[in-house]
Amino acid sequence: MASTNRHEREMLSKAKKAYESTSDPIEKLRLACLSRGSSGIKGLGRVFKIMDDDGNRTLDYNEFKKGLRDYGLYLEPKEVKNVFEAFDKDGSGNLDFDEFLVTLRPPMSNARKRVINEAFKKLDKTGDGNITIEDLRGVYNVKHHPKYRNGEWTEEQCFRTFLDSFDSPDDKDGRITMDEFLNYYSGVSASIDNDAYFDLMMRNAYKLK
Repeated sequence: MASTNRHEREMLSKAKKAYESTSDPIEKLRLACLSRGSSGIKGLGRVFKIMDDDGNRTLDYNEFKKGLRDYGLYLEPKEVKNVFEAFDKDGSGNLDFDEFLVTLRPPMSNARKRVINEAFKKLDKTGDGNITIEDLRGVYNVKHHPKYRNGEWTEEQCFRTFLDSFDSPDDKDGRITMDEFLNYYSGVSASIDNDAYFDLMMRNAYKLK
């Protein structure tokens, strides 16, 4: 259900090539995240969230700069400053990182957002805005998973691996929010040029009508 290896490879290749040729600081940061995989933007969000000690969901320039560095994204000092200033629209010296992450997502058509939303709602059986292992029971059939079929994994391990694929490697909490789902599939979307193909891929993966 998550990104196929082929889509992941295509996206990494596209992002790395485009990174070398773009001069726009926001696009450069977006591509730097995507070059780390489909969950790259989500992973950056996790780093910022950890740094937000007072829970006000804003970052000053030094926190922003440290967050990029901690995540292993090395932009030129001038580029970091340009990105920060592009988001600090009121000149307050702080940026709202929720708005920042939404803007950082690769652009997607409304048709793609709709089918992603449809898939999320199908998986979120309880309707509480989070997908957990309990939600997946009866919705995600693991019987065709090769590692379940050969006895290597239990049903629980298949569910956990599915959830982990949407998480950054260093912070796996066993649940997926709508924002995390969107951030992930915006990365997958970046490797697929055709809306109809993206829609078909999502409908087949999640058995949507």
